[in-house]
Amino acid sequence: MSFVLKQKATYMWPVPLVIPTDGGRKEKHTFDAEFRRLPQTRINEIIKLARAMERGRAGDDEELDDKAAAKEIICGWSGVTDDKGEEIPFSDSKLADMLEIPTVGAQIIRAWFNSMELAKKGN
Repeated sequence: MSFVLKQKATYMWPVPLVIPTDGGRKEKHTFDAEFRRLPQTRINEIIKLARAMERGRAGDDEELDDKAAAKEIICGWSGVTDDKGEEIPFSDSKLADMLEIPTVGAQIIRAWFNSMELAKKGN
């Protein structure tokens, strides 16, 4: 198959979520996120910021928290429902609601990073 230089601006990718619940258990959920296809230059900046933050070397003006990063990369979804099982259409306000759930932003970022990794060695 030949490589098409011009790629779609977005792509869908599954996001696994693990949410703590009563009794010390964890519930597993999945939804499909529509990720923006960022330019490699911006991806490199995000990686550099993440590494600097891990090492405690990022200045306040250089930090990119999980919520801000998730808002930058996700632009749609499917498989997100309310408590009655009705599909919730994507919107910035609903994304903000989702990102208020502890660890969800970090799990979205992890899925985005995983979407860009090459196949694991040995596969």
